[in-house]
Amino acid sequence: MSPSPTRRLSSPDDDIAADDKMAFDHLNLTRTQTVGGMTISPELFEKLYLTPKVPHVGDNYKRFANPTPMGFVGFVISTFTFAMVLMGWGGAAGLSGVAGIFFFVGPLLLTLATIFEWIMGNFFPMMVMSLFAVFWLSFGLLQLPTLELAAAYSATGNAAEGAASKEYNSVIALYLIVWGFALFTFWIFTLKTNSVFAGIFLFVTIAAWVLAGAYFQVGKGNYVLAGQLQKTGGALLFIVAALGWYMCFVIMAAEMRLGVNFPVGDLSHFWPKTDISLSDAEKQA
Repeated sequence: MSPSPTRRLSSPDDDIAADDKMAFDHLNLTRTQTVGGMTISPELFEKLYLTPKVPHVGDNYKRFANPTPMGFVGFVISTFTFAMVLMGWGGAAGLSGVAGIFFFVGPLLLTLATIFEWIMGNFFPMMVMSLFAVFWLSFGLLQLPTLELAAAYSATGNAAEGAASKEYNSVIALYLIVWGFALFTFWIFTLKTNSVFAGIFLFVTIAAWVLAGAYFQVGKGNYVLAGQLQKTGGALLFIVAALGWYMCFVIMAAEMRLGVNFPVGDLSHFWPKTDISLSDAEKQA
């Protein structure tokens, strides 16, 4: 019969060693989990999502792709086209030929981006995307000749005559003025992100008011001045589109790990930190 294996009794030193090993394993596990769930800096977060970093529930940032550049693509393509037509490049006149930008380019991508920004919990980008989506849709209706909306402003029911009336043009001008104030409000909040994003809203605000002036002048019959204001508004929108394309490229370059740090003029360091809960922010106020 073979002798039974001898069982060594544990000593206090062995217990201490075991405790040390467990502590080491715990630290190692914690470090591994930290590395695996590493969070990006608030500055990089604001560059990628164009919103101050705030506490979020869940892991949507790990599960879903960044929807912000998708909305930018729709906005930029529509704005570039709109701006060049307003400036009359290549003899272009009228927007009915590119009515698709008002329905199937800008609004479609912006609406999808709005939904996904909401899922991600990105409040400000959600507001921005939805704002521009409804603008393109509402302004696009004016460019559809089949609707003949201007005919209601003509005593004879002639759409062309109604489109030249003071009442019709004043209505659209007032609408653009209201949009300018809305965009100006949004511009204030872009000052918490970066200079490029703030520039987009600053120029688009001015463009809305300049184009409102163009419609007022059409209603008065001052077509030369109206044409000049239209081209000025188009030039401002071209700048907006260029800044938007740059911002879209910056986000895509970061997401694709291009390895080049493109400047956006970070403004977040001028403001108090936002990666705290609302209750903590209320205490600091």
